[in-house]
Amino acid sequence: MDFDDGAAISYKALARGTPVRSSDGVEVGRVRRVLDNARENIFDGIVVETPKQGQRFVDAPEVERVAERGVTLTITAEEFAELPAPTSVMKQRFEHNTLVRRTRRAGRNLKRRWDNR
Repeated sequence: MDFDDGAAISYKALARGTPVRSSDGVEVGRVRRVLDNARENIFDGIVVETPKQGQRFVDAPEVERVAERGVTLTITAEEFAELPAPTSVMKQRFEHNTLVRRTRRAGRNLKRRWDNR
């Protein structure tokens, strides 16, 4: 099935609420958020809001085309249903980030100082 999803656009111009279709033509949800590595200007993936399953994370290699009125995936609707929730993916990516570890440590130190005042 061919859908008229308009001209191809940059992932940076992708609007929230844009329909997301699987490779077999099934609308699996709508764009919730676009994830990228701003420092290196790299597209990382999208978070898709589904009607029944909640949010799902679609990694960049699984996105075939980003257009004005739709996003097309390289995976089927069945494969999409097996994708992880975005919180687990984000937790894995930032679990060992140096800034996150230092911030947590600073928070614990501030709490300890507050409690011991």
